[in-house]
Amino acid sequence: MKRFFLMCVALLGLWGCSSVNIDEYRAETPVLELRDYFDGTIDAWGMFQDRSGKVVKRFHVLIDARWQGDTGTLDERFTYSDGTTQRRVWTITRLGPGRYSGRADDVVGEATGEAAGNALRWRYVLALPVDGKVYNVDFDDWMFLMDDQVMLNRSLMSKWGFRLGEVTLSFHKRPRP
Repeated sequence: MKRFFLMCVALLGLWGCSSVNIDEYRAETPVLELRDYFDGTIDAWGMFQDRSGKVVKRFHVLIDARWQGDTGTLDERFTYSDGTTQRRVWTITRLGPGRYSGRADDVVGEATGEAAGNALRWRYVLALPVDGKVYNVDFDDWMFLMDDQVMLNRSLMSKWGFRLGEVTLSFHKRPRP
């Protein structure tokens, strides 16, 4: 039993090391500047797939994003395909070139972000309500700016290193009037 446990720990350790480094996107364009993209009104359409790949939830998010200096507020209003709604308000702080932190009411602790080229890696723990219980779930978001209006997002959800599912989003920034 001890040997099995050590083997599982070693495999999880190797799995955790296999992550892509944000610096691999440094030369990619267009360059993602969070203060530029997340400023104004953004629509996003997304879906959650469980670990088998089945689409469990679909949703639309209306985001009102504003910045004052190095602090941004993203007011996200979710509408799910079953008619339920949710709101999350992020406060994002630019810590320096390509480095960000963030907070929201349902985020446990602080989110951390790294940007390079057209990519942003955003990691956090979300307090996720499911069937009357709340689970702290790890999110590993990768966002890729496609042009000045479109950004794609893929989020892997896990708990204790085990994949629970995936969230896919397509953001579309509305042109300013």
